[in-house]
Amino acid sequence: RAAARRNRLGRPPAGQTKPMNDKDLSGAALVWCPCPDRSVAEALSVEMLDERLVACANILVPVRSLSIWQGGRGEAEEFEVLFKTDAARLDRAVTRLAELHPCDCPAISGWHCDATTPAVLARLGGELR
Repeated sequence: RAAARRNRLGRPPAGQTKPMNDKDLSGAALVWCPCPDRSVAEALSVEMLDERLVACANILVPVRSLSIWQGGRGEAEEFEVLFKTDAARLDRAVTRLAELHPCDCPAISGWHCDATTPAVLARLGGELR
């Protein structure tokens, strides 16, 4: 029963896991990108979608960001974007976002997803051709 549930969730049966590492370019990936305002978040999202580096961009509500930057305390309102892509495009997506971003040192992070549903993998594969 547990094996069937794992399969419905897109996970391999117990004992059949395949560790993901830098060389594994299958699967889903996510990219997190803070933006100084909504217009930047929207412009970056449109560009990344148009370039087919991501299949989806979720622009999240504004967040209050507190930081230490260049020796001082900072505070700002930011719009965060969560980009959905595949593992094969992850490095290119992070690099391209950094090129497009208006900030000098944007805190862009990308990572491989440990698990997702087969439907998400199929959608990523279909949309990012």
